[in-house]
Amino acid sequence: MYDLIIKGGVIVDGSGGERFEADLAVRDGKVVEIGQLDGRSRREINAEGKLITPGFVDIHSHYDGQATWDPVLAPTSWHGVTTTVMGNCGVGFAPVRPGQEEFLIQLMEGVEDIPGTALHEGIEWSWESFPEYLDALDQRQWTMDVGTQVPHGPLRTYVMGERGANNEPATAEDIEEQAKLVRSGIQAGALGVSMSRTLLHRAVTGEVVPGTFAAEDEIFGVCAPLGELNMGILELAPAGVAGEDLAAPDKEIEWMARLSANIQRPVSFALVQHDMAPDDWLRLMDLTAQAEAQHGGDLRPQVSSRPTTLLLGHETSINPFAFKPTYVTLQTLPFADRIAKLRDPAIRQRILGEESDFPDSNLAGIAQMVSDGTHKIFRLGARPNYEPSPDLSLKAIAEKTNSDPHELLYDWMLELDGKQLLMLTMVNYSHFTLDPVYKMLSMDRTVFGLGDGGAHSSQICDASMTTSMLSHWTRDRTRGPLLSIEAAIKKITSSTAGLYGLNDRGVLAVGKRADLNVIDYDALNLSLPEFTYDLPSGAGRLLQRASGYEHTFVAGVETFAGGEHSGALPGRLVRGARG
Repeated sequence: MYDLIIKGGVIVDGSGGERFEADLAVRDGKVVEIGQLDGRSRREINAEGKLITPGFVDIHSHYDGQATWDPVLAPTSWHGVTTTVMGNCGVGFAPVRPGQEEFLIQLMEGVEDIPGTALHEGIEWSWESFPEYLDALDQRQWTMDVGTQVPHGPLRTYVMGERGANNEPATAEDIEEQAKLVRSGIQAGALGVSMSRTLLHRAVTGEVVPGTFAAEDEIFGVCAPLGELNMGILELAPAGVAGEDLAAPDKEIEWMARLSANIQRPVSFALVQHDMAPDDWLRLMDLTAQAEAQHGGDLRPQVSSRPTTLLLGHETSINPFAFKPTYVTLQTLPFADRIAKLRDPAIRQRILGEESDFPDSNLAGIAQMVSDGTHKIFRLGARPNYEPSPDLSLKAIAEKTNSDPHELLYDWMLELDGKQLLMLTMVNYSHFTLDPVYKMLSMDRTVFGLGDGGAHSSQICDASMTTSMLSHWTRDRTRGPLLSIEAAIKKITSSTAGLYGLNDRGVLAVGKRADLNVIDYDALNLSLPEFTYDLPSGAGRLLQRASGYEHTFVAGVETFAGGEHSGALPGRLVRGARG
């Protein structure tokens, strides 16, 4: 007797091998048979014409706080993901000494745009050490499995206090104590260590993440336990990742290769195309290969499946009209009433003629970035298009129609009943094509990531990148080559699972976990992101749904059917590598 048989589907097993038609049987949370099956089962699903894939493994999320109060972990769980790894980029909430909670909240709010009010109200601080944090997570249940890493920012602050928070150099004793805590965290089940070294990651106070300027002896010392235990990886946002320092990446890759060789563990780092040097990503890939050949080690650039975009709309935090005096007077109105007022020609003219009154220079800088970036602003649309041609940009259409770009921007934002979102492409779109992303995704050494689920609540909504990986890259793309379905699925299943040693999942094979999706491939599409006020304290966030996910299972338990949560919470804390 099986618990479940999925009949007649097209299995894409996550290995990269060719798809095949077969039935799949599940018992006790594992795949027990694949083939032409006739046995009895408690449940049978007809998957004729549908894809059967492993559950997706998203290795780059920021649910560190949200996981302590939210069992669903949307939007990541809506997009076929059955395992996620958080604790990325050197930020998180453990270890923490009493009194340091506010600092860690400010750090997460600044770096990852998660509302501090939600974190204050949502997190119940019941831990101090990292193992105690894992124990607290172990009491929770979710729609998917959750793993985490020891973040360097809280670790350094815990050990060094204000010296650590202020990025003062670490002493030998500081390094030894940090290494001791990393060792205990890894032994308790952390999947690795994470760091941030980019100047772009700052707390709401403007300070960079603790450890941004850490010297090599500290980095190597903190990561030494990974080698001693032969467990875990180092994940980081490297210096110069977005072009803020063009000289930094070469140095970063050199030390990363030496570190990986020294501890014999993988090092995964963010890699994007940026406007400061649009073709430098390819040189860095070559440099990675050279550094590996020279020093040994295992370097795994982490790449995404579409541009990272700032979303402009009437509910997002980046709104080019938000600080116009007349617009400010309308912001307390219910949304529909506000949109109705904004359609009034007299109010439109008044707002467009006003100067913005910015409360701080940072917001003025963002507004200027929007004003200077009209060639990079596109409508997202009811069915989002993340690879628009240059002639669809705000600047191009304004020139074609002899319109003022700001007037056109105002009108675009009122489309779709005021719900229209405009995307300002930040990285991975310097040449107005995703060909560089195609090349990154096609490389064996790269891993898929950077979706940032749980983060950037009011500016970015990229946790749906797994859906883009399958829909855009294997079916919808018209402006360049496609990936095979087999290659795309492997990139978001066995490749990501394997990086963290989660070898009990990521492929559909007998004996593996029954984490899987049944997908109506032809119906797989993304919806326009929407703003929802459902975080603790009533704070808002962007969420994006998808159609086409007919069934998602975690350890053989159905978590989503037709895109709706089944109510089941089979997800648990993942402690360490397995399989």
